[in-house]
Amino acid sequence: MIEKTTRRNFIITSATVASGILCATTINKQTQAKVASAEKLPTTSTMPERVLGKTGVKVPLLGLGGAGKTPVDKSGQEKEATAIIEAALSLGIRYFDTAASYGANEKHLGKVLPPYRKEIFLASKTGRRDRDGAWQELERSLKRLNTDYLDSWQLHHVSFMETLDQIFASQGAIKAMEEAKEQGIVKFTGITGHHEPDVIAEGLRRYPFDTTLVSINAADQNHPRPFAPTVLPVAQQKNVGVIGMKIPAYGKLLRPGVLNMQEAMGYVLSLPGVHCCVIATESVEMLKSNVRVAQGFQKLSREDMGAIEQKTASVWQENTFFRSWT
Repeated sequence: MIEKTTRRNFIITSATVASGILCATTINKQTQAKVASAEKLPTTSTMPERVLGKTGVKVPLLGLGGAGKTPVDKSGQEKEATAIIEAALSLGIRYFDTAASYGANEKHLGKVLPPYRKEIFLASKTGRRDRDGAWQELERSLKRLNTDYLDSWQLHHVSFMETLDQIFASQGAIKAMEEAKEQGIVKFTGITGHHEPDVIAEGLRRYPFDTTLVSINAADQNHPRPFAPTVLPVAQQKNVGVIGMKIPAYGKLLRPGVLNMQEAMGYVLSLPGVHCCVIATESVEMLKSNVRVAQGFQKLSREDMGAIEQKTASVWQENTFFRSWT
């Protein structure tokens, strides 16, 4: 039986954070002043919304991804990052995806989002598999994001069955998730992956996660082990909120003769059980273009989806490169 962890006890007693992890609820006065003086942006979503599974929360079809070739995760590009995040808010994006390992992403978000905290869905991730390590990353994420809670805290890039065993061990990361959720620091828990769909499906069977973030695109459907037919039925059975990622395969699918964004995004959002998707952006103009696609989304027919799958049949291998990442 492990001793129950509180944030205060954890910060005081855990050897992994004794060297200086600070409580994320302590926002310095300078930051508070910036929050108080921030100009309010429009907060009405212009996109269709769906309920994110058993979370009961309505989210727009498109969220802002935090990883990839984007200023939002790069140090030294605060001006560009701020412009993208503010544009996302003004365009109706409410789901913001980040992770402890996404470069400067959490810091950039933490400088813009605090005034709108109650109006957005903020999701971060931990790649640590042990309880203390996960707590350490959670504290750091909260501090960077200038918030005292996450809407969803997710296990990052879970790729192997043995990783699940580590997570669900007596001192595994799931203990930190349960403690944080019990204390109200985390509203919902999730699992993410882009390597092996069987692992994510097994994770959903083992534990009542609220959300899952998985790789789903038309090219992946041609993979010998595609995510959609393996993960989505389990998620639907358990009413898990599903967020799609790698929609255009970092833009590699968006080439003449392959797909456009309407097809790439429309395909994923037409799959039964997918509630929304996250896509990173390199510029405000690219973001605006993606939002226009989400605004005009119409569910595709099975025939249309089959045609899109066929367009990627000869190029699927070069567009599922991320499946090798662990």
